[in-house]
Amino acid sequence: MIDILIAILSTIGAFAIFFASLGILRMPDFYLRLSVTVKAATMGVGLLLLCAAIIFPDISVSTKALAITFFLIITSPIAAHMIGRAAYFTGTPLWKNTIIDELAGMYDKENHRLRNSDEMPEPQGEEDQIADTEEETK
Repeated sequence: MIDILIAILSTIGAFAIFFASLGILRMPDFYLRLSVTVKAATMGVGLLLLCAAIIFPDISVSTKALAITFFLIITSPIAAHMIGRAAYFTGTPLWKNTIIDELAGMYDKENHRLRNSDEMPEPQGEEDQIADTEEETK
């Protein structure tokens, strides 16, 4: 029964890592590549480490594998956020078909902070930028 569980978890983990590598090749811009890679790779590596913890019943190995998984799950999204924020600040271009850039005009380049909605000037005569119909996106 343990062998079946390990086979299922390791297969799912390997497929998750495979999908992360496909995401690097298939996604059109840096931000989408970052998103798909962090999510899929974290899940894949976490599942493979869980398999290692099950295979090796020694308490030191399983404790280390679970600790690595825990810290990976905690730190990966934070690291991806910081990398994405640095990329946005340095001007890494968005995909050409990106519909909405929610951070446009909200990033203060002098002190490297996002402005609150209270600090933003009121839009003058502009409608919301969310497309309601298919024709509005063209």
